[in-house]
Amino acid sequence: MEVSAAHSLHLSYPSKCENLHGHNWVIIVHCRARELNADGMVTDFTHIKERVLNQLDHRNLNEVLPFNPTAENIARWVCEQVENCYRVEVQESEGNTAIYEKD
Repeated sequence: MEVSAAHSLHLSYPSKCENLHGHNWVIIVHCRARELNADGMVTDFTHIKERVLNQLDHRNLNEVLPFNPTAENIARWVCEQVENCYRVEVQESEGNTAIYEKD
């Protein structure tokens, strides 16, 4: 899914990323299950969009997330929001992707 959102980072070193700026984030959610549910799905894409896209799209992530909104932290948060999710890829910009995987 694609999320258009702004954020500013709180870092331990000076960076231009401490200023409010935006991205068109590309978020890839990986889900798995040993068996499909009664509807023939692992996780309904509509539920993923409700729990992630509807919370983040066209928002200031600093105002809606309770942590420093790095791509890595966002990937972990998305993974925690989605049933059966084990891996999330968050592409902040071309060439900059963070991947979070549950153990």
